[in-house]
Amino acid sequence: MSEADLHLTPRTGDYPCGTLIAEVLAPDSLGTLLFVCHGPSHQLSYEYERELQAVAAARMVEELAERVGAHHVVVGGDFNADRDANSVAFWRGERSLEGMSVCYWDAWERARPGEAGHTFTPRNPLVSENKPAPGRDRRMDYLLVRCEDSLYGPTLEVSSCEIVFDKPVEGVWGSDHFGVVADLSA
Repeated sequence: MSEADLHLTPRTGDYPCGTLIAEVLAPDSLGTLLFVCHGPSHQLSYEYERELQAVAAARMVEELAERVGAHHVVVGGDFNADRDANSVAFWRGERSLEGMSVCYWDAWERARPGEAGHTFTPRNPLVSENKPAPGRDRRMDYLLVRCEDSLYGPTLEVSSCEIVFDKPVEGVWGSDHFGVVADLSA
């Protein structure tokens, strides 16, 4: 397990931002897989910090993937940003930042093109209590699958992707965010 500390500017000091990277020893046919949990700054006005955090996390992921020979990388987490934000567009291969670029495909968009997939919505009463973006449905939680230079798509196929924990169980909501789960195959 590796960890990237994402406290990269003075404004990030009061939030537990970070990225965890786990090396998964899968069957030989799949090879080594890295699973990354990315948790950047949450404040809506901190996109600059999220950009720096995305680059720091991606650099660490790329270095570790090369060192351990990981062919497959899955990045998931609460990115605290819409899909068009620079930090998310960077992960998706649509923008370079700080002289670096990577490319990951969004499992939701791969399995459900054109569907909104909101994971942070006032429909959840915990969002209404926190009021970070009142009245606005957003998709801020992602599962991303790494692409390789020689491929035009992800290294793992996405056969399905669902929003989970989007309803209360016995009146209790699991989180202020809904989860995302995907079925992936080599």
